[in-house]
Amino acid sequence: MNKFLALIFLSLFAVTAAGCNTVYGAGQDVEDAGEAVQDAAD
Repeated sequence: MNKFLALIFLSLFAVTAAGCNTVYGAGQDVEDAGEAVQDAAD
């Protein structure tokens, strides 16, 4: 079971490292959405 979990984590790390620009873009989108909600609350 531990080998299986390690394989999953390594796979997720590889996908994240390969798609760094995509993850950065997604982070920016989430940040913009959070700011929009915050502005609407004010």
